[in-house]
Amino acid sequence: MKIYSANGVWLKLLCLTIIATLLFEHSQLDIHISKLFYTNGHWLLEKGTQPFAFIFYDLPKLLLILLGIYLIAVLILRHKQNSDINLVIKNAQYDKRLTPLSTREIGYLLLVLIAVPSMIALLKGVTHVSCPNHLILFGGDLPYLNIWQNIAANTPAKCFPAAHASAGFSLYGLAFLPTLHQYRYRIFEIVTVVGWTMGLYKMLFGDHFFSHTLVSMLLSLTITCALATLFFKYPVANKANSINANGKKSDTASFQKSSKTQS
Repeated sequence: MKIYSANGVWLKLLCLTIIATLLFEHSQLDIHISKLFYTNGHWLLEKGTQPFAFIFYDLPKLLLILLGIYLIAVLILRHKQNSDINLVIKNAQYDKRLTPLSTREIGYLLLVLIAVPSMIALLKGVTHVSCPNHLILFGGDLPYLNIWQNIAANTPAKCFPAAHASAGFSLYGLAFLPTLHQYRYRIFEIVTVVGWTMGLYKMLFGDHFFSHTLVSMLLSLTITCALATLFFKYPVANKANSINANGKKSDTASFQKSSKTQS
C-alpha cells in the first residue's frame, strides 16, 4: 500500500487548484491585494525598469533555458555512450561527475521543464483573463470580469495563470527525483521562494493578480506530481517486489539451514 500511497496526490492538488481558483474568482481578495502595489495612480515598479527586469525576468528565463540545453546534451551524450560499450566503461566516472541523475530522471526533469510552462501558456490562451493594469480600477480600459465572463467575452487578454512564475515552479520536478529524495523538502522550499519571487516581480507593476501566481504554483505541482507518478511508479514497484522476493528467499534459506542444524 505504501508504494502507491503518493499516486493520488496529484488529484488532490488538482482539486486544490480548482478550489483556489473558485475562491478568488468569487471574492475581492485579488483586488485588495493588488491595491497594495498601486498608489496615486502608479504601480510600485514601472514595467521594464532595470536592473530589476534583468534580475527577475531575463536572467531566470536564460538560466532555465540553459538548464534545458544541458539536460538535452547529457541525454545525447549518454545515447552515444550506450551505443559503444567501450565508451560506457571509459566514461563511467566522467558521466557520474557530469550529473548523478539517471537517464529516466533527466528525461522526467526535461519533460517537466517543457510541460509546465506550455500547459500554463495553453490555459492563458483559453481563460482570456485580464491583468490588473488592463483594468479601469487600475488605470486601464477594461472592466473587471470573472474568469467565466472573460471566456465568454473572448477578451484579448492572456494573464491567467501566471506563465513567468510557472517557469520557476517547474523546478518542483527536482523534488520528485529519487536521487534527490532526501533533499525534497529543502528543494520544495527553495523552488517556492524562486517561483514567488518571479511572480511578485510581475505583481509589482500590475501584470498579475495574486491568484494568478497561486494557481500557477498549484498547477505546476499537480503536473510535476502526475508526471512523477508515471515516470517513477513502476520502477519503484518493481524494486519493492524484488526486495520482497529476495527477503522471502533469504527467510526460506535461513529456515532450511536451521532445520538441518536441528536434525
